[in-house]
Amino acid sequence: MGVKVTKFGGSSVADAIQIAKTRDIIVSDPDRKYIIVSAPGKRYNEDNKITDLLYLCKTHIEHNLPYEQVFQVICDRFTAMAINLGTKVDLTKEFSVIIDHLRKGASTDYIVSRGEYLNAIITAAYLSFDFVDAAAMVHFDEKGRFLSEETNESIKKELSKHETAVIPGFYGSMPNGDIKTFSRGGSDITGAIVARALEADVYENWTDVSGFLMADPKIIPDARPIKRISYKELRELSYMGASVLHEDAIYPVKIANIPINIKNTNIPDDPGTLITSQEENTDGRIVTGIAGSKDFTVIALYKNMLSSEKGFVRRVLAIFEDYDVLVEHMPSGIDTLSVVVSSSLVDGKLDDILEEISRKLQPDTIDVFENMALVATVGYGMSRRPGVSAKLFTALADAGVNIRMIDQGSSEMNIIVGVENKDLNTTIKAIYRAFVSPL
Repeated sequence: MGVKVTKFGGSSVADAIQIAKTRDIIVSDPDRKYIIVSAPGKRYNEDNKITDLLYLCKTHIEHNLPYEQVFQVICDRFTAMAINLGTKVDLTKEFSVIIDHLRKGASTDYIVSRGEYLNAIITAAYLSFDFVDAAAMVHFDEKGRFLSEETNESIKKELSKHETAVIPGFYGSMPNGDIKTFSRGGSDITGAIVARALEADVYENWTDVSGFLMADPKIIPDARPIKRISYKELRELSYMGASVLHEDAIYPVKIANIPINIKNTNIPDDPGTLITSQEENTDGRIVTGIAGSKDFTVIALYKNMLSSEKGFVRRVLAIFEDYDVLVEHMPSGIDTLSVVVSSSLVDGKLDDILEEISRKLQPDTIDVFENMALVATVGYGMSRRPGVSAKLFTALADAGVNIRMIDQGSSEMNIIVGVENKDLNTTIKAIYRAFVSPL
């Protein structure tokens, strides 16, 4: 028998009905020994996430407004969950402790972490698993920086005492005992660091979707699911705006070579998407996924004999660094260099940057293309098939898309094209049609 670390997101633990589904999933596989839960999410579109209600409590307190009614909504929801699940958990004492901390000016991190904390207590009782508080295992330093190795050893030591356990996600503690939350993707991160510490066979991330799709379903309504993807491919798609796991939730399991399986709580038999360190193109696919993002600015420089001028690229990068602007891409030719940046980062700075480039580098011409979108076509299969680029560019030409920029990584795993914002959807549809299936 192995170990599967299993994390359930907010939609998977939104109410008693959903938590009952998680129990069916957990008991169906004895390898699912360690469970990480988020705070309850929305039960329906107009509903509120528990975390949002906790934030609202804190906001009311900061503005000297009554918070008791909002907090009572939270208490009632957790109480109903405990009762409907048939547990004997009495949360009265826990509610009293939280209220006491609220009145004494508890930190935002403490308040918003209570959603995961209370949910883990209820879920542990329902499963007859041990409850293990993340605050005892997940450590931050006095400046709020996550302590990876200290946490890794602490989790190993503590969970060795528990055959099964439910652990609240999203938070840990600082040296003085204060609660500290992760900035983004908190429960996903907790699941990943627990999986790494336990050297799990797989890290399961259960949510309300059956893994990742090859393209944004808002653009391609019937986009095919991605059954298997490598960490490198996932990062490329994430960088281009695809909605995937936060990078901090991937890194711990990536370095430990532990696969992630994204699964659907509502359709548990669906295989979902398996994320692995090594690329395995078993189905012969060329393209793994297509993703795009709008609102970039391309600054195209031309200078005769540019390739012979030492330090030119370094000086270009230094100018953008001085203005605190991250350079996204730098496609180049013998006498040309294009700098791609997010439009939001050069807002109010562009004229000054162009003036400094002209003064320090003296290019023959500078052309600026605003309102640009970048579209990445990603897949290891692309590097093994001749004619992929030609097929992609032909598809865009047939769709009437004017390509303003082309950039291909050295791994030949991706091709990025720059198009006008208005052509983003058309570009993704054309590429999908060419490599996947007719729309």
